[in-house]
Amino acid sequence: MENQYCRVGAITPITNGQHTLALLEHQYQNFLNKASDFKATDDKLAEFFELKARKLKKLLENFVQ
Repeated sequence: MENQYCRVGAITPITNGQHTLALLEHQYQNFLNKASDFKATDDKLAEFFELKARKLKKLLENFVQ
């Protein structure tokens, strides 16, 4: 097995197309699920995940238009 190195802060761009839409929808649903999971135990963390979900929802709406 070879060593693998990555740059700190390096990002992989999201490609255009149907794959991007599916990925964003999956992330949106994931953040909503996390927000509901943390609702009872940690309100601030739940709010953080809800904010992330709202941002993704706006991005999805702009992407579809």
